[in-house]
Amino acid sequence: MADEKVLTVALTKMAADLAAKHDMSKKAVSTLLGDFVEMTVKNLKKGNKVRITGLGIFQVKKRPARLGRNPLTGEQIKIKASKKLAFRAAKEVKEAI
Repeated sequence: MADEKVLTVALTKMAADLAAKHDMSKKAVSTLLGDFVEMTVKNLKKGNKVRITGLGIFQVKKRPARLGRNPLTGEQIKIKASKKLAFRAAKEVKEAI
């Protein structure tokens, strides 16, 4: 599995494909997608969940402070509380994959 090359599709490539499919300018679609990403981040910062129907739900989860271990020395260390971005795929995506 490590030998397989995974392709990364950039937002600009998706914008170009959408522009061609819907007979729109690349600039207009890029602006629209940029605004979409900006609004998504803004809502996540506020603590809101963002549901994209057919894709899934993005949400920020809080991770509490905890004790961990340094793997080299075995010494106990304090790990600070943090936030992480969580994504739960929609049923349609799970079935498609």
